[in-house]
Amino acid sequence: MNRDENFKKPKALIEDFNFGAETARVFDDMLDRSVPFYGEIQRMIGELAADFATPGSQVYDLGCSTGTTLMELDRTIPAADVRLIGIDSSEEMLEVARRKFETAPMLHPTELICRNLEHNLELSRASVVVMNLTLQFVRPLYRDRLIQTIAQGTQKRGCLLLVEKVLGQNSTLNRLFIKHYYEFKKRNGYSDMEIAQKREALENVLIPYHHEENRELLQRNGFRACDVFFRWYNFCGMIAVK
Repeated sequence: MNRDENFKKPKALIEDFNFGAETARVFDDMLDRSVPFYGEIQRMIGELAADFATPGSQVYDLGCSTGTTLMELDRTIPAADVRLIGIDSSEEMLEVARRKFETAPMLHPTELICRNLEHNLELSRASVVVMNLTLQFVRPLYRDRLIQTIAQGTQKRGCLLLVEKVLGQNSTLNRLFIKHYYEFKKRNGYSDMEIAQKREALENVLIPYHHEENRELLQRNGFRACDVFFRWYNFCGMIAVK
């Protein structure tokens, strides 16, 4: 695993964060060191997906990046005829995923598709859809339509597993949560400069909602039941059932 040092040196100009080759090369380390309980979140996604994945259905990972979640789904879903489909807008991320699958071949039929989730997304026979730190990068203008598309392509009693950074309802508590999150990143080896430069790079790219805004988004676009399965300060995992 290549160590994430993309923001280690001072930059004269901070460009918007992107998921190109430079990010893809270090992305697994970036997630391990930047997302609290990342391994546990993956395990929980796998467990819940196994509860809802039905024989002959399709399981989607939207924003699959380097395929880590797909590998967990492959390990935990018992039905051998479930098809795993990973969709991501970054061909560089998908190339890393392909190399990982070559090293550890997948047990389920698996397909990787390069596509922008904001345009022309099609889903069918989905029993489980995963969006793990993905929706926050979709422009708010397109989020209702995206969730509608997911709900329409999901079978009755299928589920959406959504993990997001979220805003706190109270500004004081929100600042505390963010402060403790940056302390978490420091414990994992990131410097103040790295944290500050990445924060600036993400400012116009990662747009979080409040937890309740995400709940309302899900419920008004086709999901009838919604609950939280994970929460750590400003990180939240939700399951929504159609």
